[in-house]
Amino acid sequence: MATNITQLEDPERNKTVLRVKGEMSLSDAELLEKIALDLRTGSDKNLTLDLADLDFLDSEAAPVIKRLEEHHGFEIEGLQFFVQKVVDETENRK
Repeated sequence: MATNITQLEDPERNKTVLRVKGEMSLSDAELLEKIALDLRTGSDKNLTLDLADLDFLDSEAAPVIKRLEEHHGFEIEGLQFFVQKVVDETENRK
């Protein structure tokens, strides 16, 4: 299944949301990172990454998601507990 990234506006929270569906490999995560950083540069809104509809997260993609959250300050929504744990553990291995 391919990765689908959809940009949505949430005027109530003054946010732009990138909703990610499907499976995420390293190349997909790097593309998401590029899109998110480019969007933030051109907007005064906060940017949220919604990963609730993500079916698979490659172990190589997890550090990119963690970097978006910790180093770039993006809010991550929709990660279930076990997926968050995998992302955290992958980051700790480095």
